[in-house]
Amino acid sequence: MKKFSDIVHFLRYDMWRRTTTEFDSFFQRLGYAIIRTIVLVVRGFASKNLNDKAKSLTYSLIFAIVPILAMIVAVAKGFGVADIIEKQLNASFIGETGMVPTIMAMVERYLETTQGGLFIGIGLLILLWAVYSFFQSVESAFNQIWNVKKSRSILRQATTYIAIVVLIPVLIVCSAGIDIFIHSTVESSLHMEALHDYVHTSGVKFLQFFMCWLFFITMYVAIPNTKVRFISALIPGILMGTLFQLLQMLSVYLIAMLSRTSIVYGAFATLPILMTMLQYTSLLILIGAEMSYAIQNNEEFEYEQDLNSMSRRYKDFIMLYLLHVIIKRFEADEEPLTAHELAIRDHLPIRLVNQLLGRMVETGILREVYVEDEEEKTYQPALDSHKISVGMVIDRIDAQGTEEFLQAPTLEMEAFWTNYLKLKKAHSSLDKILVNEL
Repeated sequence: MKKFSDIVHFLRYDMWRRTTTEFDSFFQRLGYAIIRTIVLVVRGFASKNLNDKAKSLTYSLIFAIVPILAMIVAVAKGFGVADIIEKQLNASFIGETGMVPTIMAMVERYLETTQGGLFIGIGLLILLWAVYSFFQSVESAFNQIWNVKKSRSILRQATTYIAIVVLIPVLIVCSAGIDIFIHSTVESSLHMEALHDYVHTSGVKFLQFFMCWLFFITMYVAIPNTKVRFISALIPGILMGTLFQLLQMLSVYLIAMLSRTSIVYGAFATLPILMTMLQYTSLLILIGAEMSYAIQNNEEFEYEQDLNSMSRRYKDFIMLYLLHVIIKRFEADEEPLTAHELAIRDHLPIRLVNQLLGRMVETGILREVYVEDEEEKTYQPALDSHKISVGMVIDRIDAQGTEEFLQAPTLEMEAFWTNYLKLKKAHSSLDKILVNEL
C-alpha cells in the first residue's frame, strides 16, 4: 500500500518538481517527458470530457460525410482522377460494408443539385456549409483542448478547411501513383510470384499507413488556432494514424465475422459497426490532439501543485528577482532574454515566469521586444531603471485590477480604505500599525 501511495505522490508532485534543464542525461529527460505526457493525456481525457466531445463530433461527422465525399469527388473530377478515388474507397473499410455504390450515387445526386437550374446557389451553399460546420466543430474541440479562447477568422477558417479537403484527394492520388510504381518495380525485379505478392502487399500497406500519418499530422498542425510545433504533432500523428488503420482492419474482420447476420438484418448489419468506427475515430482524433498539447506544453505543468499553493511573499521574491536580472542585463548592454531563456537560466517553471512577466508588462514596468525575423519576444525595462524601486513595483502589482467597484460602501469602509492608501503611499512600516487603528 505504501508503494502505491509513493507512486501516486511521485506522479502528482515529485515528477513535476524538476525542470527540463535539471536532468542529467537525454534519456532521463526523455523518460520523464514520456511519463508526464501520459499523465497529462489521462488527466485531459477526464477533465476535458473527451469522450463526450467525441460523441458530439461523431454526430457532426454523420451529417457531413456525404458533403465531404462530394467535395472530395468534385475536386477529384476537376483533376480527372475520380475513378482513383472510387477505387480507394472500395479498398477501404467503407468498401467492405458494400456502401460505396450507395454513397457514390448520393454524391452524384448531391453534385447534380449544385449544378442544376434554380437550386445551383442553394445546393452549393448547403454543401459548403455542411463541410464548414464539421471542420468548425473539429476546430472548436481542438481549441478547447489547447485552451485557445478565440477562433480564427471566417476567411482563415475557409482557406484552412478547403486546403485540408483538397489534400485528401491529392494524398489518395499520390498513394495510387506510388502503388503503381511499387507494383511495376517489384514485378520487374522479382520473378518469384509469392515473394512478389508479399513485397507488393507490404509496400502498399506501409503506403496506406504513411498517408494516414501525414493526414493526421497535418490536421494537428493546421486546425488549432495556435502555433503547433511539427515535433508536437509528429508522434500523435503517427500513433493515432496507426491506431486508425488497425481500427479499420478490426472493423473489416468484424464485418466478415458478422456476415451471417446480414441475412437477417440486410444492409443494417454493418450500421452498428460503422457508427462505432466513426465514434472511435473521433475519439482517436481528440486523444491525439490532447497528446500534441501535452507534448508541446510539458514544461507548463512543472511545479503545478506548488504554484497553486504558492505564498504571496515567495511570488513577489521571484518577480523582483526576474526584474533584477532583466535590469542588470539592460544596464550591461547585454542581449535581452526571452521568457524561456529566463526560466532555463535559474531552473524556474516556465508557467510562473510567463505569469510574472505578463503582470509586469501589464503594469508598465517591463515592455516586450520582438526579436527580428523571429516570433519570440524578449523583455526590457519600460522605465528608467534608476527609478524602479521595490516599493513602486509592489504598489503597481497591488493596484493591478479593478478597485472601488462596490456600489454602496459604508462610510466606515471608505474611511478605512482612505487610511490604508495613505499608509501605503507613505511606505510606513505596516507591522507597527494595528488593524483596529486604521
